Amino acid sequence: MGPLRSLIVQAGRHLLWWRNRLGRATAILHLELLAAAVESKGYRCIKHYRADDFPTWRPLLLVLAFSPDDHVRLTVSVRATPGRNWAYYETGRGRRGYLSPCNDTQRAAAQVDALLKHRMFPSTW
Repeated sequence: MGPLRSLIVQAGRHLLWWRNRLGRATAILHLELLAAAVESKGYRCIKHYRADDFPTWRPLLLVLAFSPDDHVRLTVSVRATPGRNWAYYETGRGRRGYLSPCNDTQRAAAQVDALLKHRMFPSTW
C-alpha cells in the first residue's frame, strides 16, 4: 500500500489547500470571534480582512499589546485541518504555530494572552 498511501496524502493536502482557499468567510467568522475574546482581555486588534486593505487571500488578525516603553504583536490566521475542522495558527510560524481549534475560542484567547505576555515580559514563561 506504499504508492497508494502517498497518493492519498497528496490528495488530502490538496483538499486542505482548497478548503483554505474557498473558506474565506468561515475564517473571517472565526477571527471575529477570537477578536471579541481577545479584546475583552484588554488587547487591541487590527483586522486585515478586506482585499483593498491587505491584498492577501488569507484573512489575518493582528493582536497588539502596548506598554509605556514598547509594544508587541501577534498575527493570527485560521487554517483548515483534517476532519472538517478549523484551527487558529500564529501566522509567522506556519503549521508549527498551532494555537487552538476554532471551536474553543476561550482557549485560543488564553494562548494569545500567554504568548503576548511572554513577549512583553520574557521572564514570565
